[in-house]
Amino acid sequence: MAEVEPDVEADEAGPWVPVWRPVAAFVLALVGFGISMYLTLDHFSGVLPACPATGFINCQAVTTSTYSYILHVPVALAGLIFYTATVAINWPPLWRVRAKAVAWARLVMSVGGMGFILYLLSAELFSIKAICLWCTGVHIVTFLIFVLVVTSFPAMVAPAAAWEEWEPDPHEGGELEAEDVETEDAARR
Repeated sequence: MAEVEPDVEADEAGPWVPVWRPVAAFVLALVGFGISMYLTLDHFSGVLPACPATGFINCQAVTTSTYSYILHVPVALAGLIFYTATVAINWPPLWRVRAKAVAWARLVMSVGGMGFILYLLSAELFSIKAICLWCTGVHIVTFLIFVLVVTSFPAMVAPAAAWEEWEPDPHEGGELEAEDVETEDAARR
């Protein structure tokens, strides 16, 4: 039976994930960016978001509460900064790179985003006792990006690891490493 050689050309394209995942993550990141931009502009212009302001759905109560700031930074601005980075890291060509650091950065950002969303959601539900529809939109988008990133992560790091560990055998037609060339030169002398 013939040995199967690693398909280096196929691996050069980078990790394999279904094409729709990077596109979906990028589109969702753009939606999150748009909502965050809207909320940030409303915050700094002093305009309340277009949303009901009575009952349980009350954007005014949420966006003007003490929870609308974290470390003296408006949460809307923090969301805009987060989504600016999220749009960049989810640019579809970056899903094809072999560097594990990119996949890890995407994962850390998604997990951090979900952590912050859980904090904000608990503030809305248990402290403010109201929700903002715009904020809920950002929460849903962040959750969907989180699901895409987490479910794609194993494929993003595994091919890179396999590629880094594969070293062609010079006796089976693979390219020689610099050490192998020096060893063969020394053996010939």
